[in-house]
Amino acid sequence: MSVHVASIGMGRYGKRPEGLIDLAVEASTLALEGIGRRPVDLLVVGTMFAQGVQGREPLLPHLAGRLGLEASSGFRVDSSSGTGGMAVHAAVLALESGRFDRALVVGAEKMTDRPTADNTKDLSSSLHPSESAAGATMPALAAIATQRYLERFQLTPAICDTATVHARAMAANNPNAHFQKAVTVEEVAASRPVALPLRLLHCSAISDGATALVLERGAGPATILGLGQGFDALRLVDRKDLYSFSATRRAAQRAYDAAGIPPSAIEVAEVHDAFSPFAMVHIEDLGICGPGEAPAWFERGWVRPDGRVPVNPSGGVIGRGHPVGASGVAEVAEVALQLRGEADRHATAKRPKIGLAHAMSGIGSHNYVTVMGSTER
Repeated sequence: MSVHVASIGMGRYGKRPEGLIDLAVEASTLALEGIGRRPVDLLVVGTMFAQGVQGREPLLPHLAGRLGLEASSGFRVDSSSGTGGMAVHAAVLALESGRFDRALVVGAEKMTDRPTADNTKDLSSSLHPSESAAGATMPALAAIATQRYLERFQLTPAICDTATVHARAMAANNPNAHFQKAVTVEEVAASRPVALPLRLLHCSAISDGATALVLERGAGPATILGLGQGFDALRLVDRKDLYSFSATRRAAQRAYDAAGIPPSAIEVAEVHDAFSPFAMVHIEDLGICGPGEAPAWFERGWVRPDGRVPVNPSGGVIGRGHPVGASGVAEVAEVALQLRGEADRHATAKRPKIGLAHAMSGIGSHNYVTVMGSTER
């Protein structure tokens, strides 16, 4: 049974005055209007914090009420920063069961109205309890993984700057991205240290935003060809190596097997670069290029919209912004826009026929890969 992306709704990411529910309603309304308000019988919502003006808010029933979907079924999912990927996968599997015909998938987060310390603490909840107890944070552990990658392939931290420059250049062409201005290598290298070798501009920003998709049974211009999930040890010290994410490799292989395609078939990819060097790790783990080859791809422009395989033409998490519960939905949405020929200013030079979206939870502990393709291929 086929499932396709029928419509996409996305508001601007960044520092927004609206609350969580209003952000979700904005994106959902755009997605529903895209299908002419045809009936939706399933609502899947993804959010990590569910933080509103009154504290924790039950987003699912509030959103159903605001959208007039009280007659629909629904559930909320949470997989830390990979929540949006989980929401899409859950909706696809529900539609494939035959019980539902059309689903609205929404990822939303409101973060900028909270103190940075609170966001840091809550984001760290996705780490192993022993790591949190020792005072570890997401940037600190990401820095360790980055160090191992640089050491493994004998690279300097300058390659991390190149990845950020790429992300921000792509975001400058995306009207929904948090950051609308390109940066130079010098500006990235001069930004303040966070957890060396990671500096401020190597790290994704705290953002508000929401993205919504309408998924329908049947084939279309952006059909789901394969899904894959993969786990790894939650605690970094328990992993075999730190310069690669085995959860991504497992998820990718399962998605490729389901789609019946090799990695070389991918023509555009949106990967979860919560820290800019992770974009290089991801495209190696996804098999888009070989181990240690990604830095050259970024330096030579092979990941640009007119390159061999465009990577994060939306700006990715670094450029588009990172409202954590929304990012995984945005990654699928951005690939669907490319496949449907609706990406506008940040479209790739050639309209792709097969694309891939990758979402990551924590420091690569539970990752999602979604392969999509045009039925015209």
